[in-house]
Amino acid sequence: MTVKKNPILALGAMTAVAALALTGCSSGGSDDASEKEGSTTLTVWVDADRAPVLKDVAAAFEDESGINVKLVQKDFGKIQEQFVQQVPTGKGPDITIGAHDWLGDFVTNGVVQPIELGDTASDFQDVAITAMSYDGQTYGVPYSIENIALLRNTELAPEAPTSYDDMVQMGTDAGTEFPFLVQVGEESDPYHLYPFQTSFGAPVFGTNEDGSYNSDDLQIGNDGGIEFANWLAEQGAAGLLPTTVDGDIAKEKFVSGDSPFLITGPWNVSAAEEAGIDLAVDPIPAPGSEAAQPFVGVQGFYISAKSKNVLAATELLTNYIGTKDVQLELYKVGNRAPALTAAFEEASADPITAAFGEVGANGVPMPNIPEMGAVWQYWGVTEADIINGKGDPAELWTAMADEIQSAIDGE
Repeated sequence: MTVKKNPILALGAMTAVAALALTGCSSGGSDDASEKEGSTTLTVWVDADRAPVLKDVAAAFEDESGINVKLVQKDFGKIQEQFVQQVPTGKGPDITIGAHDWLGDFVTNGVVQPIELGDTASDFQDVAITAMSYDGQTYGVPYSIENIALLRNTELAPEAPTSYDDMVQMGTDAGTEFPFLVQVGEESDPYHLYPFQTSFGAPVFGTNEDGSYNSDDLQIGNDGGIEFANWLAEQGAAGLLPTTVDGDIAKEKFVSGDSPFLITGPWNVSAAEEAGIDLAVDPIPAPGSEAAQPFVGVQGFYISAKSKNVLAATELLTNYIGTKDVQLELYKVGNRAPALTAAFEEASADPITAAFGEVGANGVPMPNIPEMGAVWQYWGVTEADIINGKGDPAELWTAMADEIQSAIDGE
């Protein structure tokens, strides 16, 4: 893989990096407690899927800078907790891979530092930069974007539905077991049901003028939320959102041709294609009067607040990982649309990637504020209770919103 850099920016940065290497400063990143690596090493935490690409990137960086890059492979699901635990002790890495919705937790715990992207910020998709920002500062270099959309079996449904009711009718007319599929599960799945909720004008939090989330403006319990709750109860009574259908069952049933539609992400595309299904990707039909906006998830790389080689870490992220060639390689191993606009445009030669990206462009970043943790605790179980008719939907939803607000307030 060839890593192409901005030669002017790279020249200035590499001069500074070389100067850092000569100073003998210690590096912040070490994965064990024994001793620091020294100024000539950057430690990077990465997951198994991205590690092969980062290996080539690290080699290119080492050749040009003289600074070694130590890649430490981690279980992605454990990185957030381990990073928060280890960085304050000086045992963590200089750089870690991570999801954007970890950012509020990282900033609150003081384990990451802002990164200056300058004019290059405009080279990334707006939603990616918004997702990787907190309190007006950007904290990471994004590399991928993902979201859910409507996956359609074109043999069973030649045309895209124009509304939620149209989708249900088309699925019913197809004579399949399910008019449409979406993973719900015993405790519901707010992530997958969120586009329906937003169509009723019920976001989780309000937003500030810059698009960031306002933790003091909990919106989930507004009038639109009550309307959504009543709608959930109706769908549950009609058998359209069975909590017996989890993610595995939803995928299995769609792949076997038991429904024309599956609301899902790009991670289920390959299974459908391997089954010989001719696919199309469409916007999620809205049951309410507003657009159905899915959550957008962004992944990127953060710099540790304890790194002693910040300039070198910034150079690695901005002029190597933040380049088109590298972002395309990361796209190939993860099937997540690139965050860099030039890379996304090239990846969009694949119509499936292009269609998911078009839906995501109209989505909203998943909240990256710490208060979101209080929402997840009550959200799904309440949806499941409403779907299964375990109480008055408006009362259950209002009680949930009150519990969330109390948890946020620390009561």
